[in-house]
Amino acid sequence: MALRMATRRLGSKLLPRFSSTSVLHSHATSFGFKEIPEEEKSRMVGNVFSNVASNYDLMNDLMSAGLHRLWKDRLVSKLNPFPGMKHLDVAGGTGDVAFRILETLNSVKSRATQDVLDDNLHEETQIFVCDINPKMLNVGQKRALERGLGEDKSLIWVEGDAEALNYKDNSMDGYTIAFGIRNVTHIEKVLAEAYRVLKRGGRFLCLELSHVEVPVFKELYDYYSFSIIPAVGEAVAGDRDSYRYLVESIRRFPSQETFASMIAAAGFQKVEYENLVGGVVAIHSGLKI
Repeated sequence: MALRMATRRLGSKLLPRFSSTSVLHSHATSFGFKEIPEEEKSRMVGNVFSNVASNYDLMNDLMSAGLHRLWKDRLVSKLNPFPGMKHLDVAGGTGDVAFRILETLNSVKSRATQDVLDDNLHEETQIFVCDINPKMLNVGQKRALERGLGEDKSLIWVEGDAEALNYKDNSMDGYTIAFGIRNVTHIEKVLAEAYRVLKRGGRFLCLELSHVEVPVFKELYDYYSFSIIPAVGEAVAGDRDSYRYLVESIRRFPSQETFASMIAAAGFQKVEYENLVGGVVAIHSGLKI
């Protein structure tokens, strides 16, 4: 299926146009459209994902008509994984992105000459799947078993906070976060931690539901988001409120250009983003140089 895409590269002239501090302050105290005490957000978001964990992948298929699979494929293609890499996938509990990285690496390995060096590199590959929610991690580990990856030493499942990662400075070759950063309390802390743990030359990639600006498409998208998605959530998962929050959280998330300026403010270079399906989702990227 053809996807509408537009890529924009951001220069330094973008930075003065936005105040990431003011954006972050208002976002950090929001839970969907509600304003809440900052210290409550992590618990409330945790409750949402505990409620939706068992139906998370099914609902992703229903809500996106399966397109989320193509979006994640695109994310991993931008990462360009290589054997022997150390990669951190944050908010990746169900394993969707990690499994794709492994599949890509296995494909690379199968095409390469099967010598001792290749085997050693593959053994050294480490993909850390980090999620703050243990129920989401449980879903991912069960899926790994179903795929025959339960004993794969390359996959390491870790309960952890994106705002305070338990990894050394300059320790990761790549960092991905898919459909997770809009749910954190402090986006700037997540970006700072991503920058800290990446090695020089490491790539930051974020796949996130974003903002549609095409007038007619925007109206249809808003109707679908606020009327259809919560109804489907109630019918399939018995949970209208959690899916209403997820929709509202998208609208509270910074625009594509504002978020790009925040990534650059965290220290990343060559920051750019790619809109998919008219801006329904965007993939942002940056390099630590």
